[in-house]
Amino acid sequence: MGLHLSQIAEADELLTNDPLALLIGMVLDQQFPLERAFAAPYELTRRLGRPLDVGEIASFDPEALSAIFATPPALHRFPGSMAKRVQAVCQVLVDNYGSDPTQVWSTAADGQELLKRIGALPGFGAQKAKIFVALLGKQLGVRPPGWREATAPYGDEGSRRSVADITSPETLLEVRDFKKQMKAAAKVAAS
Repeated sequence: MGLHLSQIAEADELLTNDPLALLIGMVLDQQFPLERAFAAPYELTRRLGRPLDVGEIASFDPEALSAIFATPPALHRFPGSMAKRVQAVCQVLVDNYGSDPTQVWSTAADGQELLKRIGALPGFGAQKAKIFVALLGKQLGVRPPGWREATAPYGDEGSRRSVADITSPETLLEVRDFKKQMKAAAKVAAS
């Protein structure tokens, strides 16, 4: 089963097969349409003219990387800050995981450790870390003991809360509907 986050076949294939692309997409999924965030790694490979490489991005000239992110159409609403954040994630992968993104999750003893590791990456707060671990578990089979408990409520079976639950155009609409309902409920509670 492949991922369907960008809703573009080539971009989703890259997300499915390249763990770095998936991490980058998740970093960019902030204050930006999620389909565009998850399509951005594919566009980045096109702009670089080669596959994504952790070490190369970590050591890339920051201004040049920012310019690549900012080239129209920009890879994010905030291309400069997001280029820095992507570069920072790659540097953590170089320094702590042998430049292999899969080492972040394949060597975690349990769901709590995995959640802690993801949460320590630049750009991953508590909620985003839970969502990413839920995505790994639900769609990519990364299921260390306790992963569902660590990601609650995002790891709940059958939920439609986040990108972890998007498996088709239909589920994308269901997730969007859920988020609209949550925003409406929060607005009512605040008034």
